[in-house]
Amino acid sequence: MSLRSRGVLPPLVTVAALVFGAAACGSSSSGTAMPPPVAAAAASGDPSTVIRAVASIDAWGSLLKQLGGNRVVTTSIISSPDVDPHDYEPTTADGVTIAKAQLVVVNGVGYDDWAAKAVAANPASGRAVIDVGQLVGVPQGGNPHQWYSHDSVYKVIDAITADLQRLDPADAPYFAQQKTRLETVAFKNYNAVEQEIATKHKGDPVGASESIASPLADSVGLDMKTPYSFLKAVSEGTDPAPVDIAMINRQIAGKQIKVYLDNVQNSTPDVAAQVAAAKSAGVPVVAITETLSPRGATFQDWQSAQLQALENALDGTGK
Repeated sequence: MSLRSRGVLPPLVTVAALVFGAAACGSSSSGTAMPPPVAAAAASGDPSTVIRAVASIDAWGSLLKQLGGNRVVTTSIISSPDVDPHDYEPTTADGVTIAKAQLVVVNGVGYDDWAAKAVAANPASGRAVIDVGQLVGVPQGGNPHQWYSHDSVYKVIDAITADLQRLDPADAPYFAQQKTRLETVAFKNYNAVEQEIATKHKGDPVGASESIASPLADSVGLDMKTPYSFLKAVSEGTDPAPVDIAMINRQIAGKQIKVYLDNVQNSTPDVAAQVAAAKSAGVPVVAITETLSPRGATFQDWQSAQLQALENALDGTGK
């Protein structure tokens, strides 16, 4: 069993609201405090005057940072591979950071409700808020791990770029260039490995420890054999059905799957037993994570490394 807490700490909203309210006392009639014009930042290079942006998790924060370049100061609130984002308890400092932001990217779909509540508690005129779940059309109760979906990632890139251009029209061409570079140069290997897996291994059967792996499997055409009810239960911290566990055990013992994808940031006794069984049966286990790993890696380097490990395992050249 995995027990998780999704509660929002009351001090987060309270302190964030107080900080934002204090800043607003000397602001314009809109009642919100905004930094000096961002157009001046492009000329001055002063980081105190560029767009302040926040992402609840570093998967989206890495994209935001690369798209914003030197016109944006980006903060990712969850940025440690040692943290399970499902269990994260925000601090008052997180609330202050969100309160001051002009652009906020939240994951949505119940994954980071604390971030959405902090945004709502500190309204700011002109602030751009991207809720990834709403953007890509995933309803409440759906799969929140959309940074593993190729299509969702590109929709987020489009949305971030559009909001940066709205917040700083003078630098719209710069943001367009950043987007083009990210998609065509920085993402070259990420896209190539995805395409290789889709070409060589379309329909190959795989298993997984939780629902984080489902968008990845869908993006590259793999056949996810693990019951989604099990994947969702582990992701949400509820007890999986015994019938699902029995099915997975049979799949592993009979080598009905070619690879087992394991979210190493969310292990339960059931998952640990499956990982051990897979290794014993000679089924390759490929580790995946919810946050950038190693810490500080770019989105594309992190994803490319995991995709390469998956491709090697499917090819039979990995462990």
